[in-house]
Amino acid sequence: MAILIGITLCLKIVDMKVSTSLPIAILLFTLVFAGCTKTIQITKSLDNKPAIFPDYTDVVIPVNIAPLNFRLAPGEGEACAFFESEHNRLEVRTKNGKFNIPLSGWKKLLDASKGKEISVTVCVKDGNEWTAYAPFSIQVANEPVDPYIAYRLIEPGYTLWNRMGIYQRNLEGFKETPVLENKMTGNSCMNCHSFCMQNPGRMLFHIRQNYSGTYLTDGDKIEKLITQTDRTISSLVYPSWHPSGRYVAFSVNDTKQSFHINNSNRIEVYDLASDVVIYDTETYELLTTPPLFSKNAFETFPTFSPDGRTLYYCSAKAKEMPKDFTEVKYSLCSISFHPETRTFGTVVDTLYNAGIQGNSVSFPRVSPDGNYLLYTLSSYGNFSIWHKDADLYMLNLTTGEHYPLEAANSEEVESYHSWSSNSKWVIFSSRRMDGLYTHPYITYINEEGKATKAVLLPQENPDFYPDCMKSFNIPEFIKGEIKSSGHSLVKAAKQSDGIQVTFHEKEQYPVSRSVADIVH
Repeated sequence: MAILIGITLCLKIVDMKVSTSLPIAILLFTLVFAGCTKTIQITKSLDNKPAIFPDYTDVVIPVNIAPLNFRLAPGEGEACAFFESEHNRLEVRTKNGKFNIPLSGWKKLLDASKGKEISVTVCVKDGNEWTAYAPFSIQVANEPVDPYIAYRLIEPGYTLWNRMGIYQRNLEGFKETPVLENKMTGNSCMNCHSFCMQNPGRMLFHIRQNYSGTYLTDGDKIEKLITQTDRTISSLVYPSWHPSGRYVAFSVNDTKQSFHINNSNRIEVYDLASDVVIYDTETYELLTTPPLFSKNAFETFPTFSPDGRTLYYCSAKAKEMPKDFTEVKYSLCSISFHPETRTFGTVVDTLYNAGIQGNSVSFPRVSPDGNYLLYTLSSYGNFSIWHKDADLYMLNLTTGEHYPLEAANSEEVESYHSWSSNSKWVIFSSRRMDGLYTHPYITYINEEGKATKAVLLPQENPDFYPDCMKSFNIPEFIKGEIKSSGHSLVKAAKQSDGIQVTFHEKEQYPVSRSVADIVH
């Protein structure tokens, strides 16, 4: 009879919450977990959930994500975790407190739990006795995430960039491969990788210093562009692809950096001047319009709407820099764009007015379904990746409502972000772990446009992040693997002189301002 009761309790363990306040006789009752290599007899159950790293308790995850490997607090040794859903069960044991979940069993569990909840019970051994923590849940969403991401790995500062690279990672497993490492390009800086509609075959990025240029890939075709002209203040920066693939919006920026002596924001990066232009990939021309190319304002961070007919960007009244750097606050603006005629509208709409609402917008990105615009909000400036108060905010493009992504934000920096192709997932960089390094987090966006608790990108080794001495920079979702090899990219860099981009002169644009126009 005792054995039958034990088996029944095993099947129902997900729903049990045994308190330490129960009578000793009940506490010592044996719970038998059938199917274990050795029978685990629970002699004590706790009300509190286990302290695990990464914190994967009560999260929402994609149905195709890699195993959420985790570890217990230091000092914990032999332990066992039971992952149970309605129709599936997975047991994982450890001798050192680190749980490495087998990939095949994990995939089977997720497939069986799509749209449902997995209950996780962690048990730890103390001497000859086992103690069970209160179970926590993992909700498996119906919607998958794009199978790959791309990011740059770099030291968390601006003086050490001689070793960096752009990498891609398969989210359904743990395989990371380099797209291009700068040891192949004379240790040049590489930045701003971007993709057309999450297409890994249509990519661009910049190389600065040696082999300087903007590189565009289209399948096997690789173009090297020389993008600074006599009408622009810099080479092209901060890209956003038009959905057609014909156009790419960029800013051109005269950017400076400084280092605070006594400030929680360690590094300050600011523009002395900036404008927005659109590059035509068919004619090798730059297009713009006076509202995007004004002497009286700093315009930056352009991004296209999914239908390609609206260009969003950030704009701030020009100030004397660096003297007034804390007074520079960027509004969120938009202007219409007509791809057939390569022309712009004449009316600028302001969606977030920094002068009235008081803060500063950076990194606007529109969801592929066109329903939401996600941006970073901080107290001033536009380079929010070092601003501790930077948080993610959402704009409902139907209702006009602005609100913070409360469940995803933290007390530390949240900055760069990218949408999945199905508009259900956002990956973003955050310094919440230690205030210094940026790490990639994923959050689910529900039907109301609200975020769920952020999930740190899983790694094969649960101790990966504390041991990693690089920041994850510009995480971008992509629909598949990047096929362009590093060798083909380097060959294009070394053998091509580059195509000179020209400035389209159909309209009489104002001459781009210089530092002398601002600093008197």
